[in-house]
Amino acid sequence: MRNNHQLRDATRRHFFSDCGVGLGSIALTSLMNNGRLASAQTADSSEQVISNPLIPKDSHFPAKAKAVIFLFMAGGPSQLELFDYKPKLAELSGQPIPESYIAGKRFAFMNSSHRINLLGPKRTFRQHGESGAWVSDLLPQTASMVDDLCIVKTCKTDLFNHAPAKLFMNTGSGLFGRPSMGSWITYGLGSECDNLPGFVVLQSGPRGPRGGAVLWGSGILPTTYQGVPLRSTGDPILNLSSPVDVTADQQRGVVDAVRELNLKRLVATGDQEIATRISAYEMAYRMQSSAPDLMETSSESKETLSLYGIQDPGESSFARNCLLARRLVERGVRFIQLYHTNWDHHGGPTENLETHLPSICQEIDRPCMALIRDLQQRGLLENTIVIWGGEFGRTPMGEVRESTGRNHHIDAFTMWMAGGGFRPGTVFGETDEFGFGPVDNPIHVHDLHATILHQLGIDHERLSVRFQGLDFRLTGVEPVHVVNEILL
Repeated sequence: MRNNHQLRDATRRHFFSDCGVGLGSIALTSLMNNGRLASAQTADSSEQVISNPLIPKDSHFPAKAKAVIFLFMAGGPSQLELFDYKPKLAELSGQPIPESYIAGKRFAFMNSSHRINLLGPKRTFRQHGESGAWVSDLLPQTASMVDDLCIVKTCKTDLFNHAPAKLFMNTGSGLFGRPSMGSWITYGLGSECDNLPGFVVLQSGPRGPRGGAVLWGSGILPTTYQGVPLRSTGDPILNLSSPVDVTADQQRGVVDAVRELNLKRLVATGDQEIATRISAYEMAYRMQSSAPDLMETSSESKETLSLYGIQDPGESSFARNCLLARRLVERGVRFIQLYHTNWDHHGGPTENLETHLPSICQEIDRPCMALIRDLQQRGLLENTIVIWGGEFGRTPMGEVRESTGRNHHIDAFTMWMAGGGFRPGTVFGETDEFGFGPVDNPIHVHDLHATILHQLGIDHERLSVRFQGLDFRLTGVEPVHVVNEILL
C-alpha cells in the first residue's frame, strides 16, 4: 500500500501531465461502467489512483459463495428452549448445578459463588428430518427444514454482556474501532451492485441492538465499507429525496461541483477518505432511484408475500426485512445483516420464557425458512451464506425473578448456517448433559469468522490492514481454524 505522499504525487502526475486537460473538464474522467468511477493511471504506472472502492475484486482462491445474509437475533436466544435438548436437565430441574461446572465462571446477573439451581427446558422437543436434529415446538417451520440447515451446537465466545458480546460477534474484538465482518468482506471483495451500498443493515423489533452503529462500523477501514442502515418507513435513508423545487439537472450540477472540489482536495492531500467521500456522493445520487425501488415490495407476487407471512407489504417487520434481504442479494449486494430484538429472556415483565420467547419465535420462524425457500427457488442459495444466531446463548440455570428466565452464557450456544457451501442436514458438536459446555467440536467465534471468509474465497490470515504499526484482521492473532467438517 502506498502512503499518502506517493498517492498525492501520482495523482498530480496524472492530472497535470502533458495531456493538457484541465481538472474541471476531466471531472473524474466521467462515470463509467454503470456509475463506477473510472480508474486514473499515472503516466509511468498502471496503478489505480482513483476508482470506485466497491468495484468487485478477485478472491484469494475460488469461492463457494459470493454474498452473506446474517440473521442476527439480538439478545441471546435460549438454545435450551430451541435446539439443544437435554433430558437430564429436565430431570434435575430445581436442583443446584454441581460446583465443578461453575467454579471460576462469571455470569452477567448471577454469582457463581452461590449454589445456582438448574432449570429444565420449558418446551417439548422432537427429532426431525434425516439428520435427526432436535428442534422444539417453538420453531415448527425450522423443524420442517432441518435437512437444509447446518446446525452448530457448540459455539463459544469470550464476552458475556450484550454490547461487548455483539461487538465481538461482529468485529472479532470487544474493543471499539475494529471493522465489522461486513466491512471486512466488502473491503476484501467489493460489491457486485453499482447503485446500492455493498453492506446493508435492516432492523426490526422493539428497539435497536445494544451497541448501536459500531456493530456495523468500518473501524480502521475507510468509511465506504461501513454498513448502511435502511429505514423501513419514509425515505430509506434520511434526506435521500431531493427538495421538490430542485430539478434533476440542478442536482447533477451540485454533485459534479462537489466532486470537483473534493478531487482538488484529494490531489492536494492524498487523503483516501476524500476518495470515499467522492464515491459516497455518487452512490447517494444513484440511490435516489434504486433505494425506493428496492423497498417497493408490493411488486412481489401474492404467493411470495404469503410465503413470508407478509400481510401488508408496506408494514415494517422482520418478515419484510427477510424479503428485502433476498431482493438485495438479487441486486448484487455483498453483505446484508438483519437485527431483530429482543431475545434477552432473563425473566421479568417483558422478557421471559413463558410468553415472550414464544412470541418472538413466531415472528422469525416462518420468515427465516421462507428466505431459505425463496433463495432456493431462485437459484441463489448455492451462492449465498445465510447465518442465524445471536451474540451468545443462555445458561442451564434459571434466574430468580418474577417470571422464568436464563442468564447470559458464552460457553456453548447454537447457530445455524444454510447455503454457500455449508453442509446441509448436519448437526455439529455436542454439549454435556446440562448443555453447559461442549464435549466435542467447540467452534469459537473466530473459527466461525474464518470459515465464512473461506467460503467467500478469502484467506482470513491474508485479509488484514496495517494500522499504527500493527496488522489487524477479523480473526485476531490467536490460533484459528476453518471448520472443514461443516463444509461441502
